[in-house]
Amino acid sequence: MDQKCPVCQHELQRQEADFYCPSCQGRFKQEVLCPDCGKPLEVLMACGAVDYFCPHGDGLISKKRVTPRYSAL
Repeated sequence: MDQKCPVCQHELQRQEADFYCPSCQGRFKQEVLCPDCGKPLEVLMACGAVDYFCPHGDGLISKKRVTPRYSAL
C-alpha cells in the first residue's frame, strides 16, 4: 500500500502504531476499508500473516484490494 499524507500528499513515515508526515508534521492513524462496501475491515493476524475480513457480508478481502484511509490523531 502506498502511504501518502491526506493533507499534503507527501510520503508518510511509520512511527510505532501510527504514521507521521515530515512535510506538514501531521500524525495519522491508518484504517483499512472494504473496496466493495467502503466500511472498515477487521484485521486478522496469525503466525505473521495479516488478513482482512469484512463483517458486513463481503467475507475475506485480499490485502491487495483493501483501501487505506488516514485520519488525523
